[in-house]
Amino acid sequence: MAIKIDSKIVGYEVVKDVAEQTGSAEAVPTEAANAPDIEHMSELLQRPEYLEGSTYKVKTPLSEHALYVTINDMVLNEGTDHELRRPFEIFINSKNMDHFQWIVALTRIVSAVFRKGGDCTFLAEELKAVFDPRGGYFKKGGKFMPSLVAEIGDVIERHLRKIGMIDDELDHHQKTFIEQKKAELRGEVEFAEEGNAASDTATEFPESATLCAKCNTKAAVMMDGCMTCLNCGDSKCG
Repeated sequence: MAIKIDSKIVGYEVVKDVAEQTGSAEAVPTEAANAPDIEHMSELLQRPEYLEGSTYKVKTPLSEHALYVTINDMVLNEGTDHELRRPFEIFINSKNMDHFQWIVALTRIVSAVFRKGGDCTFLAEELKAVFDPRGGYFKKGGKFMPSLVAEIGDVIERHLRKIGMIDDELDHHQKTFIEQKKAELRGEVEFAEEGNAASDTATEFPESATLCAKCNTKAAVMMDGCMTCLNCGDSKCG
């Protein structure tokens, strides 16, 4: 309702809330008052005595000893509809002491970023973009890793995807397209190798596949006149 003021305004005051005016705790309920008390990740959170986590084994051709990457999560709003898992700290252990110094520094920095809260998914992308000047390597499954740091970033991405912080990049239509192309390719290979025993070294992707520039996996094949990746669905034809 509009109120017309004809006289000159000489003063004003802020209208207080009903609870403040009456001094009573029984105020008119508001949307903010009814909102659940949601706990968010921040530096103010104290480390609990117990954390849930996952350990990932990283075996590279750069060393005879494997790396074991452990990421511990804090469970926020446990037992409620707003329950979330958020990474809290990371540890990397190995018998190989060659990289001990920078690995300790990396784990402390990454753990500090985890504990600040907010979106920490950028860490995976930043680490995966680190290239070793001596060259990278292919891991099991045909995925190319430009460096050991990039593989640690890949582990972090897998974990964030596991706890729901990163959504699956492929939608239903892309997954259906990839499965269709794989089925077509398997039919062609089975026809070409009819009567021959299957190779023990057969992998998910054909040996003739080339490296995909998008997902760094040796899974790009020529199909329907286009280079198509059987891992991420990237195609030169769109």
